[in-house]
Amino acid sequence: MSFFESIFKGRTAGEIFALFFLAVILCAVFFLIGRLTEKLRMSKKIKEERADAVKRSRSVITGQMSEQIAPFLKDFPCNPSDVRFIGKPVDFIGFSGLAEKGAVDEIVLIEVKTGNSSLNKNEKEIKNAVQEKRFRYIEYRIE
Repeated sequence: MSFFESIFKGRTAGEIFALFFLAVILCAVFFLIGRLTEKLRMSKKIKEERADAVKRSRSVITGQMSEQIAPFLKDFPCNPSDVRFIGKPVDFIGFSGLAEKGAVDEIVLIEVKTGNSSLNKNEKEIKNAVQEKRFRYIEYRIE
């Protein structure tokens, strides 16, 4: 005797219908509980991701504002008149001495960082190239 035969043996059509109806109701309840659980989980995940996005956005805005005011801070390595904002791949290029003496003492590449931020791969490559003196000056003429 199969499992289903043992359940339905000796039952009336009304009892079988009631069992079937109960099974459908239980399936519907479990389905709704599953959907509600998933909806709550997704809602929580969306909230967390939005909070993370806001946090990252604030960090980016803080970094951009810091880049703009950095030349005017007292410990900045160059006179604000000697620097030019580039943005990428470094924030500033400085020509120390140019504004005051009309002569360049040194050329300085300046990357502004805030908080716990660190140099990205390209910024590290540029830093290494400068430290290893792998740079040159080219006069490019268009005729």
